[in-house]
Amino acid sequence: MDKLDNYRQIIEKILSEYAEIPYSYNNLESKLIISKDSNDYLLLTIGWEKDVRNHGCIVHLEIINGKIWIQRDGTEDGIATDLLAAGVPKSDIVLAFHPPEIRQHTEFAVC
Repeated sequence: MDKLDNYRQIIEKILSEYAEIPYSYNNLESKLIISKDSNDYLLLTIGWEKDVRNHGCIVHLEIINGKIWIQRDGTEDGIATDLLAAGVPKSDIVLAFHPPEIRQHTEFAVC
């Protein structure tokens, strides 16, 4: 299996597991959106909290030039931890939610 297909499978497995976690309050649900054509992965929260509509992004990942770019990470322990546990090296994970000048000070890929 090539690297791109491997990363696609890893991301889909991790995000599917997050999407299965039920909300214990309100009328909220998780929705996983996958675009294999553009290598874009979104995990959203959708629903109602009393009379307020909730529609927010929990996680947004992209595969760009063979690296996994974490655009948004609203998980408790950090999605990078899950990617590392699945075998993705730090050199292939970009913490895109940090400004470019900060990324060089992390142990992860700069771009």
